[in-house]
Amino acid sequence: MELQLTRPICFFDLEATGINVVTDRIVEIGILKIFPNGNKESKTWLVNPEMHISDEVIAIHGITNEKIANEPTFKQLASKVHDMVKDSDLGGYNSNKFDIPMLAEEFLRAGIDFDLGNRNAVDVQNIFHKKEQRTLEAAYRFYCDKTLENAHTAEADTLATYEILKSQLDRYDDLENNIGSLAQFSNRFKAVDFAGFIRLNDKEQEVFSFGKYRDRPVTEVFKENPGYYSWMQNAEFPLYTKKVLTRIRLSLANS
Repeated sequence: MELQLTRPICFFDLEATGINVVTDRIVEIGILKIFPNGNKESKTWLVNPEMHISDEVIAIHGITNEKIANEPTFKQLASKVHDMVKDSDLGGYNSNKFDIPMLAEEFLRAGIDFDLGNRNAVDVQNIFHKKEQRTLEAAYRFYCDKTLENAHTAEADTLATYEILKSQLDRYDDLENNIGSLAQFSNRFKAVDFAGFIRLNDKEQEVFSFGKYRDRPVTEVFKENPGYYSWMQNAEFPLYTKKVLTRIRLSLANS
C-alpha cells in the first residue's frame, strides 16, 4: 500500500560514533524522500565526525576512521541536509529515540534552528514492536519476505524502513494511512523534546520525566526552583532539550 501524503516525508537513518546523542557524532546519513505524487529522492553522505570511532562501533557499521578522514563535517553538510528535510515529516526505525534527537543536536551545533514542533514523526520500530516485537532484519523478512542485505548501511536501512511501513499498512487494517495518525500510533509517549526528558501529561502540561521533579510541570518547578533551569543548561542534556526549556522559561517570564 502506498502512503497517502499531504506533504513529503523523509525516511532517514544515521550511523554514528556511538549512541549518546549529546557526545557522539554522525558518520553517515541516508535520506529517502517520498513526495505526495509518488516521486522519490535519495541521498547518502559520509560525515567526518571530528572524533575517533572505536573498534567496537566500527564492527557494527563498518565505517572506519580512515574512510571518513577526508569527508566533510556535518557543519559543512548541514545546509544541504536541512534543505532536503525542512519541508517534510520524518520517518525512521528507532528514529524517535535516537535518529531524530541526534539529527537535531547536529543541526543546532551547526547553527541551524531545527524545530520539530510543526512536523510528524513516524517511528516504524514502535509500530513493529506494538504489533510483532522484532528487530529490523526480522521486520524486513516478516513484512516484505526479503533478506536485508548490507544491514547497518544508511541507504539499505532507509529503503527497508520505507518498504516495511508500506507493508505494515497492507497488513494492519486498523492503521490509518495518513502520517498524522501513524506518528501518533508510533509514539510511545508524548515527548516534547523527543529525547524524552520533557513530556506532556494527561492534562497536556509539559512535565519532567526524570529525577526529583519527575511528573512535575516544568513551569511549576521553575517558579519553585529558578536555579534548576541553569543547572540543566550547564549539564549534559541535548541541545534541543535545552532549547525547549528556554522556550518554556521565556513563556513563563512573559505570562
